[in-house]
Amino acid sequence: QVALEYGQAMTVRVCKADGETVPVVVVQNASVLELKKALRRHIQLRQARQGGVQHLSWKYIWRTYHLTFGGEKLADDRKKLREYGIRNRDEVSFIKKLRK
Repeated sequence: QVALEYGQAMTVRVCKADGETVPVVVVQNASVLELKKALRRHIQLRQARQGGVQHLSWKYIWRTYHLTFGGEKLADDRKKLREYGIRNRDEVSFIKKLRK
């Protein structure tokens, strides 16, 4: 929260398929992998608070879904969010991968 105040972090809203939007805070020059880790941390914290399902298979989730922004897949985990054009308060979608 403090980093957000000083402009060192940004909020990326992740839209899930069920229409729910999850606000995730990452540093300004975060990579796609850091966004995924922050999303994972946020969801695990929320589930621990609500007492829902304790264990999610994140390996399965990332194999079945991918993040997209402006119609482009965030395929390269090492690439910075800024390189995809993602800024503060932008929305990233969680989309199910199509079968090949």
